[in-house]
Amino acid sequence: MNAFFTVIPIILIRYGLLSILSKEALKRASLFAPVMGKEKVAYWVYQISTVLMLLYLLLLKIRVDSDWFYIGIIIYSLGIILYVVSMINYSKPKINGINLNGLYRVSRNPMYIAYFIYFLGCVFLTQSWILLVLLICFQISAHWIILSEERWCIKKFGEEYIKYMNRVRRYI
Repeated sequence: MNAFFTVIPIILIRYGLLSILSKEALKRASLFAPVMGKEKVAYWVYQISTVLMLLYLLLLKIRVDSDWFYIGIIIYSLGIILYVVSMINYSKPKINGINLNGLYRVSRNPMYIAYFIYFLGCVFLTQSWILLVLLICFQISAHWIILSEERWCIKKFGEEYIKYMNRVRRYI
């Protein structure tokens, strides 16, 4: 089976579900915090690695003839479920704009985590070392993007966001 089918849910969730839930949230999700210094490199690595992973999945096959397939299905499914839940939570922030709903009570970045888990599931499903390397590049660059988002949130939301940061972990 072509791994192209693994990309469809991510696109439908990101653009379809989020558009249904909140047009405002769809706009917010497309914005990136201002980046400085090395974050600019991270931003481009993040963008390029994301595009390469999605495009590369169009060329790969899902390897159903391996035990890794079952591990991949579980991880992939978990990533999709977490992505749906994080998008639902993301679509309804508090009045001031800080997300404190659902998964955002456990992690400040559940969408990034879900995205990573989704791609990790794809790595197991396809057993592609190239996809794994792209995922590692993606994740390292995502960390720098998250740092820039945190700086921006502190500037925008001030003390309330700092309290949120002290209460809720960056990842898990």
